[in-house]
Amino acid sequence: MRKINKKYPIAVGALLAVAALALIFLPKRTANDMLDEVQLTDSTEVEEIVYKYGIPTDDYEVDYGIVKPGQNLSYILADHGLSHQQVHQVNEKADGVFDVRKIRAGQAYAVFTTRDSVPQAAFLVYEETPKAYVVFDLRGDCAVRRGENPSEWREKEVKGRVESSLWVAMQNRDTSPLLAMVLSNIYGWSIDFFDLKKDDEFRVIYEQEYVNGQSLDNFRVRAAAFRHMDSTYYAIPFVQDGEELYYNEKGNSLEGAFLKAPLDFYRISSRFSNARFHPVLKRYRAHHGVDYAAPAGTPVYAVGNGKVIAKAYQRNGGGNYIKIRHNSVYVTTYMHLSRFAKGISVGSEVKQKQVIGYVGSTGLSTGPHLDFRVHEHGKPINPLTIKSQPKKPISAQNRAQFTVLCDSLVRKLGSL
Repeated sequence: MRKINKKYPIAVGALLAVAALALIFLPKRTANDMLDEVQLTDSTEVEEIVYKYGIPTDDYEVDYGIVKPGQNLSYILADHGLSHQQVHQVNEKADGVFDVRKIRAGQAYAVFTTRDSVPQAAFLVYEETPKAYVVFDLRGDCAVRRGENPSEWREKEVKGRVESSLWVAMQNRDTSPLLAMVLSNIYGWSIDFFDLKKDDEFRVIYEQEYVNGQSLDNFRVRAAAFRHMDSTYYAIPFVQDGEELYYNEKGNSLEGAFLKAPLDFYRISSRFSNARFHPVLKRYRAHHGVDYAAPAGTPVYAVGNGKVIAKAYQRNGGGNYIKIRHNSVYVTTYMHLSRFAKGISVGSEVKQKQVIGYVGSTGLSTGPHLDFRVHEHGKPINPLTIKSQPKKPISAQNRAQFTVLCDSLVRKLGSL
């Protein structure tokens, strides 16, 4: 009978015990550790989907074009294979979204066509402006929507002196002269831009909007200083009561005000209209003014400070009339006057609520009334929409915040 060595099972037992301890105390492998050892032999590339006007361009052939003189939406759609019925449907869908009659020659458009064996126009995009566009979805029941290209605002600075006009001064500094129009609106109640002097100086910090690297004529003036006739006029934008206005360094609003009406006692007998039935001519025509019915001889006031630029008689029109230029933005006209006030002549400086004439019925008129008209940058506007109340200065509770902002911007303007 073979003898069994008693030391053998003891050694085996010791080995088993060590193995058990190792399993207990050695660090456990996590799922991440196991993943680290996985070798990827194949990779899947994720293709980026490119969109233009919200449309995936890879799915379509894109044909770009320019609207030619005489072309309209119907012409362009028919030229890309749409039937008269489909064109009519698109026009109906556009109602209330975009007036298809406003498609203009020279504007860009794009037609997205399917890549099928028989290609079909799926979208037409009309670029109303470099920023705004209209998408005509030609699929199925059709749809029309508006959209905008993403834009960015870039801060810029410009300074210079006036030699002949602010418009030319801007052009000489490779700056859009339309910025001069923005400044004339801001300073319209402080500076007469028709009476600028040589060597008047301007400094402007502004932002200009860009779309796809192209500059647009949209501006936001962040601060301005204009030296005119030995005085410096600052324009600092500040939001108060939910409205952003421009203030001078003392915290007073740069925005002036007109009288609510050019006479005291009146009733409105006819309003601003593009198609009013004329009581004398017996036909429809534009009436770009407001008629105030009042007794003959009622005093007529200048609605704001300004200079008389016309005083004349028009037999088949306004009769005795006066025109006053208030600033580089606004001109007001007072028509059918019975007579002019003493001392009023072309070139006269008038003050707000100064009597300039008296209600009458001269010219093409059926009775005593004042036909009052307002032009803004040369275009007629509804006189009832002009602002008649002056804006409040910076309030006491906003004074500290405004002062910090103003001081910072004035220093920045001075460093230009």
